[in-house]
This record gives sequence, C-alpha cells and structure tokens, in this order.
Amino acid sequence: MTEMNFDLSGKVALVTGGSRGLGKAIALAMAENGAHVVVCGRKQENLDQAVGEFRKMDKDIVASVTNVGKSDEVTALFQAIEERFGNLDILVNNVGMNILTPSVADSDERLWDKIIETNLKGTYLASGQAVKLMKKAGRGKIINISSIAAKKAAMGMGIYCVAKAGVEMLTRVLAVELAQDKINVNAVAPSVVRTQFSQPFWSNEGLLKEITGTIPMGRIAETEDVVGTVLFLASGLSDFITGEVITVDGGSMA
Repeated sequence: MTEMNFDLSGKVALVTGGSRGLGKAIALAMAENGAHVVVCGRKQENLDQAVGEFRKMDKDIVASVTNVGKSDEVTALFQAIEERFGNLDILVNNVGMNILTPSVADSDERLWDKIIETNLKGTYLASGQAVKLMKKAGRGKIINISSIAAKKAAMGMGIYCVAKAGVEMLTRVLAVELAQDKINVNAVAPSVVRTQFSQPFWSNEGLLKEITGTIPMGRIAETEDVVGTVLFLASGLSDFITGEVITVDGGSMA
C-alpha cells in the first residue's frame, strides 16, 4: 500500500517558471519533501534571487535560463537534466503569462502568438521532452497549471482563456496516450492567486472586492492553497488519477 504522505525523496522535479510566485512556492515545497528540484525562467536575475532564497533555507536547486516557448531552449534544458540526474520524475508546467486584451477579435496577431506560445506551446514542448525521459524510467508525473479561466471567459483575458482551455485538453489527451507508460498527466486550475502575476487584480481594492464577492469562501487563493494539490498529484497518493483537472477556487465555480 502506498504510504500516506507527500514524500518525494530522491525524485527529480522540474518546475517551469519556478523563480517566483506560485512556481517558486511549488519548487520549495517539493525540495522540502525531498526532491531534487530544477527551475527555469527567462530572467537570470529572478533565478539568481530564487537560488539565494533557497540556499538561505538550506535547500539547493538547479536553475536554468529557458524560454519554454522555444524548442531549442527546451531541448537543451532537458539534455542538461538528463546529463546531471539521468532521469526526470516530475514535471510541473507552471509558466504562464497574460497581457490584458480588451477584445480577442481586435487583438494584435503577435500578442496572440506570444500568449499562446508561453502558456500552451510551452506546455506541449516541455511535456514532449519530459515524456522521453519518463518512458525510459517507466513512470512519471506531469502536472499542468491551468486556471478557472479555461472554463469561464474573463474580460481582458480572452487569449489567456483560450490558451488555458488548450492546456486542459492537452492534459486529457496526454493522459490517455501515456497511461500505458505509467505516466500520469493532470492539471490544477486555481482562481486568482496572490502573486505578482495577478497583482493588477488584487492590488485594486474595488476589483478585489468584486472578485471575492464571487468566491463563497470570501477570499482569493494564496500560493499555499495550490501547493498542496500539486504535491498530491506529484506523490504516490495519486497513482491511479490521470486526465483530471482539480479546481482550487474557494467554491467560485460551484
């Protein structure tokens, strides 16, 4: 019987966008539970700061400057992981970005490409490389960070909504394709989480009040609200769960 805990001792985990916000919180939690953690991001200064914070907590991580929307950079990242660790057990596709767009129909094509590339193509590219390593090991966990925006259209976030809806379908497709390889693919869909990414929403008192008014639990999510679900999906406790999207939203979608 699987032990009822989040022990990740000896596991190798990659968290994309792990230098700040929700990604950094996930990376730290995995390190605290025994995993060897790799994080990537596009800005060296953010990665350096994250590495420094981890070391102050006596946790060591490997950091790599990588744009997950670029195939060559993703390939190089996974080659480096294989050379250093020999395998990869857990992939958390956390990278996400949005630029407020009043109208999808009137948006610039370059803006569409940028948002889709980061949120959806990046998840596709990283997952493809991870699967190669996981198949060799005969196991693996892929966890995609989605959003309730995948199911509920939001003003100013139209392209992001489309991208995250794609992430959720990609989750289900990969889950079916990889089930026989013992690779679990699931997603976590939070509502607004208090991070730098969502600061335009929660830093505006009027907008924050409007948002919390739609959440039965009366508040937006903190990073720790999401981390536990990710740890569950990364651990042995979820070995018979695949193709699922777990919503973490304080009841707002209910």
